[in-house]
Amino acid sequence: MTNSAALKGAKTKKKKHLSKARIRVWIRFGLSMLFAILFVLFTVFASYIAPYDPLETHYDHMLEAPSKEFVFGTDQLGRDLYSRILYGGKTSLLIAFMVTGIVAFIGIFIGTAAGYIGGIFDNLLMRFCDILMAFPGSIFTLALVSFIGTGIPNLILAMCITSWTGFARVSRSLVLSIKNNVYIEQARMGGASDWKILFAYIMPNVIPSLLVNIFQSIGGKLLTISGLSLLGLGSAPPTPEWGFMLSEGKNFMYQAPWMLTFPGLIILLNVVIFNLLSDSIQELMNPKENNW
Repeated sequence: MTNSAALKGAKTKKKKHLSKARIRVWIRFGLSMLFAILFVLFTVFASYIAPYDPLETHYDHMLEAPSKEFVFGTDQLGRDLYSRILYGGKTSLLIAFMVTGIVAFIGIFIGTAAGYIGGIFDNLLMRFCDILMAFPGSIFTLALVSFIGTGIPNLILAMCITSWTGFARVSRSLVLSIKNNVYIEQARMGGASDWKILFAYIMPNVIPSLLVNIFQSIGGKLLTISGLSLLGLGSAPPTPEWGFMLSEGKNFMYQAPWMLTFPGLIILLNVVIFNLLSDSIQELMNPKENNW
């Protein structure tokens, strides 16, 4: 009786602990999602929120410190930094979302097909992935942009070429773990074609597990975009973009430190939020915690 009561007490404590942990994870997930949505909404509705045109110059307010009139101060041409940051999010976040969506689609499709088909097709694709992954991603992207030319279209192309391999390898490993399950065999015996099995049975089980990688990739892509724009390989002036704003601000880091501080903080906050969001999703999808 004593052992049974102790066992029940231990189970009760464990349930309470899991319940508190589950609540904390859901709170973190909710807050991260809320802030991510807010950042996106601020940039989408920048034309309604921004007090000034991002390209409007005020030569009598050049390099002015943050004030009531200019919340984040002004740059070397007297342009309002707050307005430029809001409009710059359209460029930075749009590129990050676009590149993540493209590389996720390409990588998941190729990895899923390779894992399901197997054989020589799988070996060739994975060896090609190994070749691409042998080069550091950021350096490879930098080299491609330098070769094909600067600008946002070339930046997107270079990032797509170098970034799909991670999704391909992860999705392939997931497919290998589920393609021999009973329900797949039953579908095959029921006359389902390979395409139907791939898209109706395998892909729906692969994509949810890759949500962590997708959200984490958004933060990584945002850092890459900002880094390349900082080097002058991204958007062309005078288009507002967070990385390019850092590039402009580095020349005035002593005279006007706010030109570096505010764009840098916005980039940092976005990367942290999307990483927290991906970590929360990972914990919620952990079968050992049973958080769903």
